Amino acid sequence: MTPSAIDRIRRFHRAVTREAGVLDDSFLGRGRPLGAARVLNAIGRGITEVGAIRAYLGLDSGLMSRLLRGLEEEGLVVTGADRGDARRRVARLTPAGRAEFDAYEALSDDRARRLLEDHPKADDLLEAMDLIASALGRDAVTFEEVDPRTDTAVHCLTEYYGELARRFDTGYDVHLSSDPEATDMMRPRGAFFVATSDGVPIGCGGLKGHGDWGEVKRLWVAPTARGLKLATRLMDRIVAAGREIGHSHLRLDTNSQLPEAVQMYRRLGWREIDRFNDDPYPDVFFEKRL
Repeated sequence: MTPSAIDRIRRFHRAVTREAGVLDDSFLGRGRPLGAARVLNAIGRGITEVGAIRAYLGLDSGLMSRLLRGLEEEGLVVTGADRGDARRRVARLTPAGRAEFDAYEALSDDRARRLLEDHPKADDLLEAMDLIASALGRDAVTFEEVDPRTDTAVHCLTEYYGELARRFDTGYDVHLSSDPEATDMMRPRGAFFVATSDGVPIGCGGLKGHGDWGEVKRLWVAPTARGLKLATRLMDRIVAAGREIGHSHLRLDTNSQLPEAVQMYRRLGWREIDRFNDDPYPDVFFEKRL
């Protein structure tokens, strides 16, 4: 029998359920099921508002309350009103809870490490996992305006430069490009945005200030996250930032060897214009009036 697409998806679900220990009463041998461990993990990672934890994990309010109550009874978590807003309920780890969080982190890291070490194509496995995680988490992507010198931003920019080097016939040397100063992509001159999926950076885009106009720079989406409209959503934030800063119009350049980018800008209503810089790499130029 030839397996159908549905058969293959259900096989994948069963394999992940088994590997993740979803059915275990004692996840990773720590004495509690996966649900309670995931709540503990969310709090340990800084998601402390109860409503935010529930939304992050996709739990209904009844199950969330039961899991929190169980962790409180174990002495791992304390809950109470937010000091800044009494209407909000927050959860925090006790010292025992922090120790349990650390134990889970060590065990989970070791389990992931062994999976990669035992697989003959670890890079392919990671790429497949990234593709699936991005698809399943498409509605939970967060966008944050950051300093372009942060580690997360630098990671995205490094990936962007590497992709251009692979795709351009001439290669790509950032030192030959009109690489903006970081301060040109920060308020009040410009802005820089990073898209993340459950803490993993999967896209970025910047706005470089030129006085009364701005320039879109360094728009990139991870290959495993493409097709999810992230580039469009990043562009929406860049255009909104341009309006907030007071730019009269925005410009951008790209290369015809990136046809998907050219097509997107046209679809978003950008108007093709003559060359406006001496950068050696672009050969297509656009403008948008604000």
